Amino acid sequence: MTIKQFLVALSFIVSGYVFAQTPWQSTLLSVGNDGSLTYKPDVDGFILPDFSHAGYKGGGVELPIVSTVKIISPIVGDNTSNIQNAIDYVGNLPLDGNGIRGAVLLQAGKYDVYGTIYVNKDGIVLRGIGDGANPATSTIIYARGNNPAQRDVLILGVTSQINGKTQLSGTKSFITDNIVPVGSFTFNVDNAALYQVGDRIIVYHPCTQKWIDAVNQGGVPYPDPSAPTDPDERWVVNQLPISYNRFITNISGNQITIDAPVFYTLKNSISASYIYKPNVDGLINQVGLENLRIDIETLGGEDEDHAWQAARFKSCENSWAKNCTFIHFGQSGIITEACTRSTFIDCSAIDPVAIITGERMYNFNTYVYSQLNLFQNCYARNGRHHYVSNGTSSTSGNVFLRCVSDAVNNSNEGHRQWTQGMLYDNHKEINLIRDFVLGLYNRVNLGTGHGWAAVHSVLWNCDVTSSYGKIALQKPPTGQNYAIGCFAKSITGNPISATNFPLGFVEGQNKGGLVPNSLYESQLANRLKLTAIKQTKKEEGVSIFPSLAKNEINVVLNTKGIDTLLRVRNSTGHIESEIKTTDNQAVISTNKLSSGLYFLECITENKTQTLKFLKK
Repeated sequence: MTIKQFLVALSFIVSGYVFAQTPWQSTLLSVGNDGSLTYKPDVDGFILPDFSHAGYKGGGVELPIVSTVKIISPIVGDNTSNIQNAIDYVGNLPLDGNGIRGAVLLQAGKYDVYGTIYVNKDGIVLRGIGDGANPATSTIIYARGNNPAQRDVLILGVTSQINGKTQLSGTKSFITDNIVPVGSFTFNVDNAALYQVGDRIIVYHPCTQKWIDAVNQGGVPYPDPSAPTDPDERWVVNQLPISYNRFITNISGNQITIDAPVFYTLKNSISASYIYKPNVDGLINQVGLENLRIDIETLGGEDEDHAWQAARFKSCENSWAKNCTFIHFGQSGIITEACTRSTFIDCSAIDPVAIITGERMYNFNTYVYSQLNLFQNCYARNGRHHYVSNGTSSTSGNVFLRCVSDAVNNSNEGHRQWTQGMLYDNHKEINLIRDFVLGLYNRVNLGTGHGWAAVHSVLWNCDVTSSYGKIALQKPPTGQNYAIGCFAKSITGNPISATNFPLGFVEGQNKGGLVPNSLYESQLANRLKLTAIKQTKKEEGVSIFPSLAKNEINVVLNTKGIDTLLRVRNSTGHIESEIKTTDNQAVISTNKLSSGLYFLECITENKTQTLKFLKK
């Protein structure tokens, strides 16, 4: 059985188990019969954030199917230039109306690579024919040598960090609300006339002394008096500003509405937050990696003289990787850096080679300025931190959905310094070799003053095995962390030392039947349905109202008497079903569809409209 076959089999087992339980709902989130969601605050007034904006183009958007425009085969010796020349050829082609140039297809075979490959122009996909270990049937990029030392094998984006820190002159405006609660999409500013709908803005929360005091210097202790040479690693002013990369969707007077929520409460009395338009010149858009394997030559064991990162997504947006395997890296299979609104689906990062210690073996690694990224149906094995935020306060809104962690050597976690809004949704641990494997907590003085590693982050319907695995969950000052419907032997507030941090919000431990089964998928379905209703009110066309309990979709059309083709595609573009009608309504069966995101195309002679839905 292959890794991906195992994942599919596992998902059926988990789904069958969940639906056999007595359904129950969290006190913080209720689901109506029509799938609508109602949020209720916890005792501190915090609500669960909306995570549905994670993923390609802000979530719920199908990955593009990109045409191949260049095909190459492996050559004897170093293939770095062979592959790079093909990418550069596509990079010189014009962008189409969707911002795409085309794909480079690497035929089956083993491509020895001694350098770094760069996908550094918009709209380029690097594609193979399979991610297996057999070069006769798959595409294998084999990173050889160690020059320069611990290099990246593949960079999708650019080498400079385009992170939105540079302000465009004259675009700064202070937020005037006393409090902008976590999960908010709207706030008031002192001069909204500086902006237009569609503008990219940075929502910026300075790291002031009052905020440092409010979070108790990050929970990092005073240096040990018995070790006078130890550094003082308590957090300090200006060290950890919070920033959110957002787009304006509406302006009403001085009220701004943004496309995704803030993942931390902005309190004016602690820090005077503001917005501005950033200079992001050079940011790369829509680059992808598909259907290939990146392997790295090593001596095995604790060898570290080899390529370090398999694929780095850096200074890019609306990007993706799908159906890829990364093996024998030193730090990461996929690392994101200044990467936003991107999707990584059906990827495996396995068997890293390095010393088991800090800054190594982070199989899927969200590094600094990583925001609103989705990791879905991924598999990690034999790493140190398989699914991790290593990005500090600039990293937020990242989602790990239905991922599997196999034989982790440490824990999957918020790793350091105030990552916000992480979601582990239906996360699964297998083959445990240690008991503590999942955590949202304070790492105190581990690393370099890691302190509070996560805030307003959620473990939803996760399984670390109720007979052995442990979850660490602690409540940070000024915020909260949550474990809802999780299976674990224990959920503890003291995972690494005797600390006095309070336990976070725990509900439904070892209790099957949590509704909704997936927080991300239910939030996405609710948002897409509301969007579809709004679109229908604005224009003639199609309304779609899923009725998935009955395994059908009821479609209402404004096209009676006109030949209309109704076509259902899956997330890869494959046509699942289609019917023709001249009536003003139709019923489409979803009984044979597996769980996932689908697209309903309503096609007439003069118009095509596409609406999205989720089959649970």
